[in-house]
Amino acid sequence: MVLEIIRPSLEVDETRSRHIHPMVQLLITLRFYALESMQIAIADFAGVCVSSVCRIIQRVSLALAEQRQRFIQMPSTQSQLLAASRDFYSIAKFPRTIGAIDCTHVKIQSPGGDHAENYRNRKSWFSLNVQTVSSANLKVLNIVARWPGASHDQHIFNNSTLKMQLERGDYGHFILVGDSGYRNTKYLATPFLRCESPTEALYNESQIRTRNVVERSYGVLKRRFPVLSLGMRVRISTVQLIIVACAVLHNIAIDAKESEPPEEIEGFEEMLTATIVPDCPNMERQQVVFVNI
Repeated sequence: MVLEIIRPSLEVDETRSRHIHPMVQLLITLRFYALESMQIAIADFAGVCVSSVCRIIQRVSLALAEQRQRFIQMPSTQSQLLAASRDFYSIAKFPRTIGAIDCTHVKIQSPGGDHAENYRNRKSWFSLNVQTVSSANLKVLNIVARWPGASHDQHIFNNSTLKMQLERGDYGHFILVGDSGYRNTKYLATPFLRCESPTEALYNESQIRTRNVVERSYGVLKRRFPVLSLGMRVRISTVQLIIVACAVLHNIAIDAKESEPPEEIEGFEEMLTATIVPDCPNMERQQVVFVNI
């Protein structure tokens, strides 16, 4: 299914002596998403050169990211909004909810240049801070993947199209739920910082259980595509494409009722990163390129 969706973007002149079949291009990219192994290792495994692997990952990621409007959608019609609200209500009886919002950090190598420190997050490693909205069944409904790791969650939301849509009333009386990193508004419900009554405590319990789906979605997404947690050593614009591409594939997997990936094996990350060396030496100090995805 995935291949048929993106095949037109991967087709090249088959008369060329080094033509790589679209299926092989997709498999190379999925291997990178699954292991984030060194590109030279992927090249040896697939029998192609390292520069081809770099180009293939960019090409396939772009083809998948271009499908975001098809597979990453907020509920829009009244029937979709009501269905989403019912799904969330069944979790902890929190009313009128159509999505849970939060941000997660995706590890990257230092992009270099004068603005590199903008990508250093509060945990002192380099990342992109990615905002998503999750459905009750863990699908990604909205994604913003262009902000450096030092950006605050509220700042990302303030500058998003989603906030403008909510303020404009595009979703009627329905709301999102988020953690205390967001400001409580008529369209975004956050928990009480201090509960002063049993009613407030009950509200917090329901709100927290309801918004937990977005945290669970990050766990499933990063186990399904470990490249998002192990880190990437490619240019920023390619990282942005990979993040959106993984979200598209994640939603396709949920629609296809694929089982959730198993919990992480202890020591798996250390095993994969024990012999890391930089890929594509010409990308060691890339100029920062922002892509509005």
